[in-house]
Amino acid sequence: MKSDIPKEVRAVAGLLEQHGFSAYLVGGCLRDILMGRDPKDWDVATDAEPGQVQSIFPESVYENQFGTVGIKTDAEDPKLKIVEVTTFRLEGKYTDKRHPDEVVFARTIEDDLSRRDFTMNAIALRLGSGSIVGDGDELVDPYGGEKDIQAKTIRTVGEPKERFNEDALRLMRAVRFAAELGFEIEMNTRRAMEQEAGLLEVIAKERVRDEFTKMLMAPDATRGILLLEEMDLLRYVAPELRDGLGVTQNKHHIYTVFEHNVRALEYAAKQGYSLEIRLASLLHDVGKPKTKHGDGPDSTFYGHERVGAKLAVRALERLHFSRDVIERVAHLIRFHMFYYNVGEVSPAGVRRFIARVGPETIDDLMKVREADRIGSGVPKAVPYKMRHLQFMIEKVKSDPVSPKMLGVNGEDVMRIAGIEPGPKVGQIIAVLLEEVLDDPKRNDRDTLEVRVRELAELSDVELAAMRRKAEERKDEFERGIEEEMKKKHWVQ
Repeated sequence: MKSDIPKEVRAVAGLLEQHGFSAYLVGGCLRDILMGRDPKDWDVATDAEPGQVQSIFPESVYENQFGTVGIKTDAEDPKLKIVEVTTFRLEGKYTDKRHPDEVVFARTIEDDLSRRDFTMNAIALRLGSGSIVGDGDELVDPYGGEKDIQAKTIRTVGEPKERFNEDALRLMRAVRFAAELGFEIEMNTRRAMEQEAGLLEVIAKERVRDEFTKMLMAPDATRGILLLEEMDLLRYVAPELRDGLGVTQNKHHIYTVFEHNVRALEYAAKQGYSLEIRLASLLHDVGKPKTKHGDGPDSTFYGHERVGAKLAVRALERLHFSRDVIERVAHLIRFHMFYYNVGEVSPAGVRRFIARVGPETIDDLMKVREADRIGSGVPKAVPYKMRHLQFMIEKVKSDPVSPKMLGVNGEDVMRIAGIEPGPKVGQIIAVLLEEVLDDPKRNDRDTLEVRVRELAELSDVELAAMRRKAEERKDEFERGIEEEMKKKHWVQ
């Protein structure tokens, strides 16, 4: 075990030692060092109490009840700007399965390690004077954590049921670590997780969300989803996904709905895509079980993208994801079904597609579509038709596709037409946009000003009729896509 310890961490530990206290590296940073990974942060445990730590390090922050003091450093590396120093502690009973009833400071590192979740996290390293781990450093490993790390095993400290009853979020953490580190969960730990799965229901949804997010962003996110299901935890995290278990599809799909969704996530994770794209890939077909008609090779799922978007909103709201994430994921799911064939869709059709989806969403939507395709078992993520659509999007992306891109705005319309703020202004803008989507050359200010005056002469009823006609053109375009999809793919 040889690894560089940053000088900032050594300095913090050294100063604690100089004042007669002990200092140990603990937790994830030590686990990462033992695995040969780059630690994400640095944690030091000590027998000094928070007030004593603060007296040694005046430039520090202490704003919690768990004995953790944040020591500020001058490091340029963001991971080293704060070194967390935590007093050895024991924890009382967990009446609510979430938080210890009380936190008691302990005197020894062994007492501190005894309260930790898994053996791989219950190791401490007392820092000596060397600059490399192993030079005068003392490893404290009472539960065989180093051996479990070498064996890639996740095992609780002590009796598994007791650990999970203390803090039920450890059920999620075990799965997350398995996905993140590529470890196996030890059999007794696994059995206890299956038996105590219901405890997850009492955990604050924000805490579940945070672990779920880390799991989805892990290299093997798919394994995390499968483990959640195997251990009966998925019903407490994303029950909407479970509805796809055993639901067969049609002749264009070789996997069940659940398998397809998980494989789509697998592709998105392998590509290193964002959280929103991973969530959309995982949830993109959750509407299929509720929209399935018929059975066998000719079954259909018309409208599943609209139903799926609503189900995704429900699932993500339950987990208290941010409104921005929820809206973005739902939008990607709502529009993930689109048909494009070379020569069948005009540039105006592509502009309407961009206007409907949003220019800022197109790239992410294409990535979800790639995940959808690979999740279906096809060999190519981006076939020729998709490449051609991307070419067409690139070709027209500078064309006006939203009201903001028109040569006139609402204030211009009121000034040119001499009208007050009201619905008529919005109707005129809507008609102008539809006309410009058909022919971008019309997005000339002089041309638009003439057209504004013409439209302003029309009654509200006439304007509303023009707007409906424009919307019908869009609907006709979309219906044509849907009918073609029904004929060619038997899905919607």
